[in-house]
Amino acid sequence: MTPRLAAILGALTADAATLGLHWLYDAERLKNLQQQGPLTFRAPDPESYHGAMGYFAHAGKQVGDLSFYGESCRLMLAHLAKTGGNFARQAFQQEWLAAFGPGGHWVGYADRPTRLTVVRLLSYAKPEDYPAISGADDDQLPALECIPAIVVSQPAGHVRSRDELLKTVQQAVAVTHDHPQARDAANVAAIALDEVLAGTLLPQALLRAAQAAGDMLQPLLTEALALPVLDAPAAAARFGMPCHLHQGLPLLFHIAHRASGFGEAVEANILAGGDSCGRSLMLGALTAAHDAVRSRQEPSPLRGIPLVWLSQLTGIAQIVQQAEKITAE
Repeated sequence: MTPRLAAILGALTADAATLGLHWLYDAERLKNLQQQGPLTFRAPDPESYHGAMGYFAHAGKQVGDLSFYGESCRLMLAHLAKTGGNFARQAFQQEWLAAFGPGGHWVGYADRPTRLTVVRLLSYAKPEDYPAISGADDDQLPALECIPAIVVSQPAGHVRSRDELLKTVQQAVAVTHDHPQARDAANVAAIALDEVLAGTLLPQALLRAAQAAGDMLQPLLTEALALPVLDAPAAAARFGMPCHLHQGLPLLFHIAHRASGFGEAVEANILAGGDSCGRSLMLGALTAAHDAVRSRQEPSPLRGIPLVWLSQLTGIAQIVQQAEKITAE
């Protein structure tokens, strides 16, 4: 599996693997559940949340389904597969509204920036009138939903520069988010994944991305990368379990930096609790891509996305078909 293909499949697989315990904020409950069996690919069950701090948001979802984070990422993947890897903003806004708007095919929880973006887009009579910035004033992790698909896409016949990549990232983020923290975090996440895909080892890629961050994120990311061993619950206690980017991105960086690979990173992220799905897309993309890069140099069956996990992802055949279209090398 190529690193680009691994990145997008890793993002979506990590999201689906995490869904069953998303927004469970009780560290002790998570530890007890881990003793009962794997935390990954659990069926969403309100009993897991009973008497614990958390919010059960995914009633009706099945094992292998995506969260609304994952669905937004999948929408960007499908869009780029149709356009040959080129982001067409108004067409994507129309496709996004067809998913999350009234009568849309998405059935499930929708977060604040999703709801506010729906309201804003509905105020326009036709797609040609959609503004470049249709997103909400929001600084939460959904701002990173579009990043994996955009970074891995290869527009046909064109080698894209870093500046071009970041320009596209900012255009895409503005569809759902209009906040300086969202713009900064999106650049950081895109740089990190772009570095890994260029062959940079993950610790160095994360460090370079952290150095590109703004005044709020940079010290937090630097601190996260300085933590000496993987301890996701402790890092969650330090940076926070919730959805805000200044909490989730440092926690994500810590896990990506210290986990041995994709599988351990996904498990550790669930154990960290809180908005685990929000962190999962970029975490899955970074660690799966890095595993694929390392496997080219030193093949190992212990690295990468477990096939048993990949096989449980709802709609896997179509996802792979679309992913292969935009990641051809």
